[in-house]
Amino acid sequence: MLTLRQSLGSDLAACRRLLRGGSKTFLAASHLLPSAVRDAACALYAFCRVADDAVDLVEDKHEAVRQLQQRLDAIYAGTPWDHSADRALQAVVNRYAIPRALPGALLDGFAWDAQYREYRTLAELHDYCARVAGTVGAMMAMIMGVRSPEGLARATDLGVAMQLSNIARDVGEDARAGRLFLPLDWLEAEGIDRAAWLRQPAASPALGRVIERLLAEADRLYGQVDRGLHLVPANCRLGIAAARTLYAQIGHEVRKRALDSVSQRAVVSTPTKARLMAHAYRLAQQPRRSDVLRAAAPAVPANLYLIQAAVAEGAAPAFIKTPYLPWWHQARRAVWMLEMFDEVEQRRQSRRPQALPNGFSGISQ
Repeated sequence: MLTLRQSLGSDLAACRRLLRGGSKTFLAASHLLPSAVRDAACALYAFCRVADDAVDLVEDKHEAVRQLQQRLDAIYAGTPWDHSADRALQAVVNRYAIPRALPGALLDGFAWDAQYREYRTLAELHDYCARVAGTVGAMMAMIMGVRSPEGLARATDLGVAMQLSNIARDVGEDARAGRLFLPLDWLEAEGIDRAAWLRQPAASPALGRVIERLLAEADRLYGQVDRGLHLVPANCRLGIAAARTLYAQIGHEVRKRALDSVSQRAVVSTPTKARLMAHAYRLAQQPRRSDVLRAAAPAVPANLYLIQAAVAEGAAPAFIKTPYLPWWHQARRAVWMLEMFDEVEQRRQSRRPQALPNGFSGISQ
């Protein structure tokens, strides 16, 4: 059977170019994965980025979501639209038996964004994160050959945790775009009036306590991911550990800035990323321990329907197994890629007509 790289050719190359333009943390972490998994992951994530841009960059967001649903229908019907990301996604969902419910849930999350939904409780925010990020975790797990409910639970946990990290980092940027993702009941408990704060977003100790609660929930889920790393194929663990570590660092950077995500935007520096590679390696090498396994909690309830849809597809294809690349080669290549992506981002920002508000800069995740 032809590999994805052989069958997709220029379409896969186009997907990689798309990710270099604004998904550098993901692309860097993907270089720690076996080539077969990396190619499928790039194709999958490229469609996610295309879909996200299709909604964010137009006025009529409801129509954009409707068209994305049509594009997804065409992909599953075997007649993808004439776009590299659509053709690449069709190849991936066919090869790895990814059910339509998973990318369909992702588009549901985009529809919620189009409605400018807000979330009263953490459970409601989990529902949103499950759709826009837990879905990606589930699909990535299927590409890696994970089909157990336990493994899929940890994969969807990782997606939700990463999204919570992004929300905590982007509070001010979201507010200036008229968006609010922090749980409303947490804001009310701190005496923050939602409408007044959105009219004039500002950092405060009360808001900092809300952001800290969100980061604590993300950290809890990252801990669950650590306990389930052994459920991922050995040649994929370093890549997952790297993604988990890089995104968790966003929360640490927010804390270093006194939990002010309004007037500044946390950035993970390249030297820090390089240092985190060593930590990711230690995580990936942790032995399986029965006491750690017993401590693992069930999946976030919002993710259960994603897990059930993935499990229903049955066993993983046997051909996904790939040779293991020594970790030191992977880590050295990843650090080099991180440096290169930072340079690309700096050039891209220099071409913008004006700077981001309040001097924001950094990597789009």
